Amino acid sequence: MIWLLLLPILIGSIVVHELAHAWVARREGDDTAERQGRITLNPIPHLDPVGSFLVPAILIALPGSFIFGWARPVPVNPANFRDRVWGDIRVSLAGPASNVLLALAFTLLLVPAVSLAGGMEAAMNPEEGSLFVSAAFYGILINLILAVFNMIPVPPLDGSHVLRHLLPEGLRASYDSVGRIGILVLLGFLFLVPEGFGIIMAPVFFMTDILVSVVQLVARA
Repeated sequence: MIWLLLLPILIGSIVVHELAHAWVARREGDDTAERQGRITLNPIPHLDPVGSFLVPAILIALPGSFIFGWARPVPVNPANFRDRVWGDIRVSLAGPASNVLLALAFTLLLVPAVSLAGGMEAAMNPEEGSLFVSAAFYGILINLILAVFNMIPVPPLDGSHVLRHLLPEGLRASYDSVGRIGILVLLGFLFLVPEGFGIIMAPVFFMTDILVSVVQLVARA
Protein backbone atom coordinates (compact mmCIF):
# COMPACT_ATOMS: atom_id res chain seq x y z
CA MET A 1 0.00 0.00 0.00
CA ILE A 2 1.18 3.50 -0.85
CA TRP A 3 0.96 4.73 2.76
CA LEU A 4 3.69 2.26 3.73
CA LEU A 5 5.98 4.25 1.46
CA LEU A 6 4.71 7.78 2.10
CA LEU A 7 4.31 7.79 5.88
CA PRO A 8 7.92 6.91 6.83
CA ILE A 9 9.23 9.54 4.39
CA LEU A 10 6.86 12.15 5.83
CA ILE A 11 7.74 11.32 9.44
CA GLY A 12 11.47 11.44 8.72
CA SER A 13 11.09 14.76 6.93
CA ILE A 14 9.11 16.48 9.68
CA VAL A 15 11.56 15.19 12.29
CA VAL A 16 14.44 16.79 10.36
CA HIS A 17 12.33 19.97 10.02
CA GLU A 18 11.90 20.29 13.78
CA LEU A 19 15.50 19.26 14.48
CA ALA A 20 16.64 22.10 12.21
CA HIS A 21 14.58 24.60 14.21
CA ALA A 22 16.06 23.30 17.47
CA TRP A 23 19.65 23.23 16.21
CA VAL A 24 19.56 26.77 14.80
CA ALA A 25 17.85 28.05 17.97
CA ARG A 26 20.77 26.65 19.96
CA ARG A 27 23.19 28.37 17.60
CA GLU A 28 21.31 31.62 18.14
CA GLY A 29 21.71 31.35 21.91
CA ASP A 30 18.50 29.62 23.06
CA ASP A 31 18.98 26.18 24.62
CA THR A 32 15.30 25.60 25.48
CA ALA A 33 14.82 22.91 22.83
CA GLU A 34 18.15 21.29 23.67
CA ARG A 35 17.19 20.98 27.35
CA GLN A 36 13.96 19.25 26.29
CA GLY A 37 15.82 16.71 24.17
CA ARG A 38 14.72 18.06 20.79
CA ILE A 39 18.15 18.19 19.12
CA THR A 40 17.91 14.56 18.05
CA LEU A 41 16.94 12.43 15.06
CA ASN A 42 15.05 10.14 17.41
CA PRO A 43 11.45 10.66 16.21
CA ILE A 44 9.77 9.98 19.55
CA PRO A 45 10.35 13.41 21.18
CA HIS A 46 9.16 15.14 18.01
CA LEU A 47 6.07 13.24 16.89
CA ASP A 48 2.50 14.38 17.46
CA PRO A 49 -0.21 11.66 17.35
CA VAL A 50 -2.62 13.80 15.34
CA GLY A 51 -0.24 15.70 13.08
CA SER A 52 2.23 12.89 12.47
CA PHE A 53 -0.17 9.97 12.02
CA LEU A 54 -3.91 10.74 11.93
CA VAL A 55 -3.91 13.73 9.55
CA PRO A 56 -1.43 12.16 7.07
CA ALA A 57 -3.46 8.94 7.04
CA ILE A 58 -6.67 10.87 6.27
CA LEU A 59 -4.96 12.87 3.52
CA ILE A 60 -3.53 9.73 1.93
CA ALA A 61 -7.05 8.29 1.82
CA LEU A 62 -8.58 11.44 0.27
CA PRO A 63 -8.42 11.53 -3.54
CA GLY A 64 -6.86 14.66 -4.99
CA SER A 65 -5.32 15.96 -1.76
CA PHE A 66 -1.66 16.17 -0.81
CA ILE A 67 0.12 14.45 2.04
CA PHE A 68 1.04 16.72 4.90
CA GLY A 69 1.68 16.53 8.60
CA TRP A 70 3.44 18.14 11.50
CA ALA A 71 5.38 17.32 14.63
CA ARG A 72 5.29 18.86 18.08
CA PRO A 73 6.47 22.47 17.76
CA VAL A 74 9.99 23.05 19.02
CA PRO A 75 9.94 25.25 22.16
CA VAL A 76 11.80 28.47 21.45
CA ASN A 77 12.39 31.54 23.61
CA PRO A 78 13.36 34.44 21.32
CA ALA A 79 14.40 36.48 24.37
CA ASN A 80 17.49 34.27 24.55
CA PHE A 81 18.58 34.99 20.97
CA ARG A 82 21.67 37.13 20.52
CA ASP A 83 19.71 39.05 17.89
CA ARG A 84 16.02 38.74 18.66
CA VAL A 85 14.72 39.71 15.20
CA TRP A 86 17.22 37.96 12.94
CA GLY A 87 17.47 35.04 15.33
CA ASP A 88 13.74 34.44 15.06
CA ILE A 89 13.88 34.76 11.27
CA ARG A 90 16.79 32.33 10.94
CA VAL A 91 15.19 29.79 13.28
CA SER A 92 11.91 30.04 11.35
CA LEU A 93 13.60 29.60 7.97
CA ALA A 94 15.67 26.64 9.20
CA GLY A 95 12.75 24.20 9.01
CA PRO A 96 11.69 24.89 5.40
CA ALA A 97 15.36 25.15 4.37
CA SER A 98 16.00 21.67 5.77
CA ASN A 99 13.15 20.32 3.65
CA VAL A 100 14.58 21.95 0.52
CA LEU A 101 17.95 20.34 1.28
CA LEU A 102 16.25 16.97 1.76
CA ALA A 103 14.48 17.40 -1.59
CA LEU A 104 17.86 18.05 -3.23
CA ALA A 105 19.32 14.98 -1.48
CA PHE A 106 16.49 12.80 -2.80
CA THR A 107 17.13 14.31 -6.24
CA LEU A 108 20.75 13.15 -6.10
CA LEU A 109 19.60 9.66 -5.10
CA LEU A 110 17.18 9.64 -8.00
CA VAL A 111 19.86 10.14 -10.69
CA PRO A 112 21.52 6.68 -10.54
CA ALA A 113 18.18 5.04 -9.78
CA VAL A 114 16.54 6.48 -12.90
CA SER A 115 19.53 5.44 -14.99
CA LEU A 116 19.24 1.86 -13.76
CA ALA A 117 15.43 1.80 -13.98
CA GLY A 118 15.42 3.02 -17.57
CA GLY A 119 13.37 6.19 -17.20
CA MET A 120 11.46 8.53 -14.94
CA GLU A 121 8.19 6.66 -15.52
CA ALA A 122 9.39 4.07 -13.00
CA ALA A 123 9.18 6.69 -10.25
CA MET A 124 5.48 7.11 -10.91
CA ASN A 125 4.63 3.42 -10.98
CA PRO A 126 5.72 1.51 -7.87
CA GLU A 127 4.11 -1.72 -9.13
CA GLU A 128 6.21 -1.88 -12.27
CA GLY A 129 9.24 0.15 -11.32
CA SER A 130 11.81 0.30 -8.58
CA LEU A 131 10.57 0.94 -5.04
CA PHE A 132 13.76 2.93 -4.44
CA VAL A 133 12.97 5.21 -7.39
CA SER A 134 9.43 5.75 -6.12
CA ALA A 135 10.67 6.52 -2.60
CA ALA A 136 13.17 9.07 -3.93
CA PHE A 137 10.51 10.77 -6.07
CA TYR A 138 8.03 10.99 -3.20
CA GLY A 139 10.85 12.24 -0.97
CA ILE A 140 11.26 15.19 -3.33
CA LEU A 141 7.52 15.84 -3.49
CA ILE A 142 6.84 15.56 0.25
CA ASN A 143 9.72 17.81 1.24
CA LEU A 144 8.76 20.50 -1.25
CA ILE A 145 5.19 20.38 0.08
CA LEU A 146 6.48 20.84 3.63
CA ALA A 147 8.74 23.71 2.57
CA VAL A 148 6.03 25.55 0.61
CA PHE A 149 3.25 25.02 3.14
CA ASN A 150 5.34 26.12 6.10
CA MET A 151 6.35 29.32 4.31
CA ILE A 152 2.72 30.45 4.03
CA PRO A 153 2.63 33.63 6.18
CA VAL A 154 -0.22 32.46 8.42
CA PRO A 155 0.47 31.95 12.16
CA PRO A 156 1.77 29.67 13.54
CA LEU A 157 3.52 28.60 10.31
CA ASP A 158 7.17 29.50 9.83
CA GLY A 159 6.47 32.08 7.15
CA SER A 160 4.44 34.15 9.61
CA HIS A 161 7.52 34.79 11.77
CA VAL A 162 9.38 36.15 8.76
CA LEU A 163 6.50 38.37 7.60
CA ARG A 164 5.85 39.69 11.10
CA HIS A 165 9.35 41.12 11.34
CA LEU A 166 9.02 42.70 7.89
CA LEU A 167 5.80 44.53 8.80
CA PRO A 168 5.82 48.08 10.19
CA GLU A 169 5.75 47.93 13.98
CA GLY A 170 2.28 49.48 14.08
CA LEU A 171 0.79 46.59 12.10
CA ARG A 172 2.30 43.74 14.10
CA ALA A 173 -0.32 43.73 16.86
CA SER A 174 -3.13 43.55 14.29
CA TYR A 175 -1.31 40.77 12.45
CA ASP A 176 -0.91 38.82 15.69
CA SER A 177 -4.61 39.16 16.56
CA VAL A 178 -5.75 38.04 13.10
CA GLY A 179 -3.25 35.21 13.27
CA ARG A 180 -5.13 33.53 16.11
CA ILE A 181 -7.74 32.32 13.63
CA GLY A 182 -5.50 32.37 10.58
CA ILE A 183 -4.69 28.67 10.60
CA LEU A 184 -8.40 27.79 10.83
CA VAL A 185 -9.13 30.01 7.83
CA LEU A 186 -6.26 28.40 5.92
CA LEU A 187 -7.43 24.86 6.67
CA GLY A 188 -11.00 25.80 5.74
CA PHE A 189 -9.72 27.20 2.45
CA LEU A 190 -7.76 24.04 1.69
CA PHE A 191 -10.56 21.61 2.47
CA LEU A 192 -13.65 23.59 1.41
CA VAL A 193 -12.46 25.44 -1.69
CA PRO A 194 -12.06 23.09 -4.68
CA GLU A 195 -8.95 24.92 -5.90
CA GLY A 196 -7.41 25.13 -2.42
CA PHE A 197 -5.03 22.22 -2.71
CA GLY A 198 -4.20 23.15 -6.29
CA ILE A 199 -2.97 26.60 -5.27
CA ILE A 200 -0.57 25.08 -2.74
CA MET A 201 0.56 22.38 -5.14
CA ALA A 202 1.24 24.70 -8.10
CA PRO A 203 4.67 25.88 -6.86
CA VAL A 204 5.42 22.37 -5.59
CA PHE A 205 4.81 20.84 -9.02
CA PHE A 206 6.78 23.65 -10.67
CA MET A 207 9.85 22.97 -8.52
CA THR A 208 9.41 19.20 -8.83
CA ASP A 209 9.32 19.46 -12.62
CA ILE A 210 12.58 21.42 -12.56
CA LEU A 211 14.31 18.83 -10.37
CA VAL A 212 12.95 15.91 -12.40
CA SER A 213 14.12 17.56 -15.62
CA VAL A 214 17.60 17.89 -14.13
CA VAL A 215 17.52 14.23 -13.11
CA GLN A 216 16.52 13.15 -16.62
CA LEU A 217 19.26 15.25 -18.23
CA VAL A 218 21.96 13.95 -15.89
CA ALA A 219 20.72 10.36 -16.11
CA ARG A 220 21.00 10.43 -19.90
CA ALA A 221 24.54 11.84 -19.82
